[in-house]
Amino acid sequence: MTDTAPQRQALAGRLTQLGVLSSHPWRAAVEAVPRELFLHPGVFLPADGGGWRPVTTAGTDPADWARIAYRDESLTTQLDGHLTADQAGGLVTGSPTSSSTTPVTVVDMLEKLEVADGHHVMEIGTGTGYSAALMCFRLGEDNVTTVEVDPDVSARADAALEAAGYSTWTVTGDGLLGHPRRAPYDRVVATCAVRRIPYTWIRQTKPGGIILATVGGSWHYGTGLAKVTVAEDGTAMGRIIGRSSFMQARSQAEAPIAGDLSARTAYADSERESEVSPLRLEEWMPAFLAQLAAPGARFTRVTSMDGTRRLYLFDPDRESFASFTENDGTWTVRQGGPVALWDAMEQTLTAWQDAGRPDITAVQLHVTQETHTYWIDDHPALRWQHHLI
Repeated sequence: MTDTAPQRQALAGRLTQLGVLSSHPWRAAVEAVPRELFLHPGVFLPADGGGWRPVTTAGTDPADWARIAYRDESLTTQLDGHLTADQAGGLVTGSPTSSSTTPVTVVDMLEKLEVADGHHVMEIGTGTGYSAALMCFRLGEDNVTTVEVDPDVSARADAALEAAGYSTWTVTGDGLLGHPRRAPYDRVVATCAVRRIPYTWIRQTKPGGIILATVGGSWHYGTGLAKVTVAEDGTAMGRIIGRSSFMQARSQAEAPIAGDLSARTAYADSERESEVSPLRLEEWMPAFLAQLAAPGARFTRVTSMDGTRRLYLFDPDRESFASFTENDGTWTVRQGGPVALWDAMEQTLTAWQDAGRPDITAVQLHVTQETHTYWIDDHPALRWQHHLI
């Protein structure tokens, strides 16, 4: 087995230079925990022309495997909810459903969690187990509970944690519900994205405790890292502290929009020229705001055989849509259903532009048992309240 201590030290050095690793206890954890143990039985690397190339631990030279393990990138470990690298005989296609997140993101979140000696932490989304191992080193294995909804992923993480010398509270179950074994916790950290912070997490966090979670819609971007502090009255207050991107929680993941999209948008209630280009939705902050304005909406793009570009918004729950076509640099929007999706988004984006286009870190958040309220400063048009059902 290759000794990866030099690679771990080099990783800690790079993270320090990037400014995400700043405390001695977390640096010691990065230098101590072998990331390669948490990549068994292998990973899927992006292949030229699309698809994935499986690379297994057993079939790779140890030195090459070490180089892969300490890449500064996320490494996909499962496709389509079941396929692992040892089960694939060659190039495959599929959607990532589990991965070892890039160490930059993992360590940055752990630093922002502001843990102290003796804290009990609940992690939602065990994944490979690497971040759980870092927390076990920093806090002690008895102070870490990690929750994973996928039993196969959980079993592999358990084996990796054991190989690394840790036996923490690993719970297989609904990642949104958490687990009351150690409640109330001092810290809760989610390594999956959620539309809203589940109130069960707040209920399981001590007053003064911190919850760190990626929030947003079902888009693969336009999400933000929320950091909230739980109050004595059972509410939580905080803000979005930066951009963040994680796989959606399994119970909230949605299948891609499919079928004949033209047929689904054939009958519209209105048609007009858009005042804001829908291409703004391909940018991070506008996408985040758009999902605050219409939280159930899903965005998709299609290019026809003749090269015509079409953009669509769908809200399946409210049976509403907006479709966009481009003509000489202008966009026509057609909307149908009980909710004018684009009207709400366009108003929000216009108000944001008028306010000077503040960054995502300007967004504040208040969570109660009944609502999530987001706002930017005192702009009345930049305030959104989502009622929990």
